[in-house]
Amino acid sequence: MASYRRDRAAEDIKHELAAILPKLKDPRISGMLSIIRLELAPDMSRAKVFISAMEGMATAKTSARGLQAAGGYLQREIAAKLRLRTIPFLEFIADDSIEYTAEMFKKIESLKKDGESDATKDD
Repeated sequence: MASYRRDRAAEDIKHELAAILPKLKDPRISGMLSIIRLELAPDMSRAKVFISAMEGMATAKTSARGLQAAGGYLQREIAAKLRLRTIPFLEFIADDSIEYTAEMFKKIESLKKDGESDATKDD
């Protein structure tokens, strides 16, 4: 039962963070950030927030530092929106998932084009 409650709280926190991120004015924080996943500790005292940026890993790392600096503000905003007994300490971690996915998509598209050009040469 506790796992269900923790998972639901993690999704609620993730949703609220996604709504708050575009409103932040720190120049270190990229406008094209995505929250990949949020891991909430069993006692719900800490949350690891994995973020990724479209611009690449360097931008994601810079944005993670900016978000860590704004951690207190983000916790206060989450506390105002959600009714949780304890608001977890937020730890932001850069992730390269979006960049990796974009690279894989480009490779697949190039393989498709190569396959199509080979098929037209055979005809």
